Amino acid sequence: MATIKVERVLEDAIMPTRAHKTDAGYDLYTPVNFTVHGLERKIIDIGIRIELSEGFEGQIRGRSGIAANKGVFVLNSPGTVDANYRNNIKTILFNTTRLPVYFKKGDRISQIVIKRIPEITLVEGMVSVDTDRGIDGMGSTGN
Repeated sequence: MATIKVERVLEDAIMPTRAHKTDAGYDLYTPVNFTVHGLERKIIDIGIRIELSEGFEGQIRGRSGIAANKGVFVLNSPGTVDANYRNNIKTILFNTTRLPVYFKKGDRISQIVIKRIPEITLVEGMVSVDTDRGIDGMGSTGN
């Protein structure tokens, strides 16, 4: 099991939590009240820093309930937190509706999933397209 240091840097920041031991993501909480107006994007400072070891990344993802019930999602999901990033964790939210959506301090607004990154080397060369898919792209398998 890996251990990751988390530092609360804003007074009302809340440590990330999981509702269940088997959950992949740790919920991230807003330390402030805020509104995301209709068709607006907003960056929310979660108020924590994390110390990831080399070979790991954090992925900031949305929460399905907020997307389904409020029409608000994490804009660049998943957002990447690199191992050498040590500034505050932030979430970029986008409101797909025309109505304002209100969040209060302590609401779970996103989640972070910690993933191991395989060590790979990219090399230039010819790429084989001899597969069952070939070069067919978006929508090639139908609706």
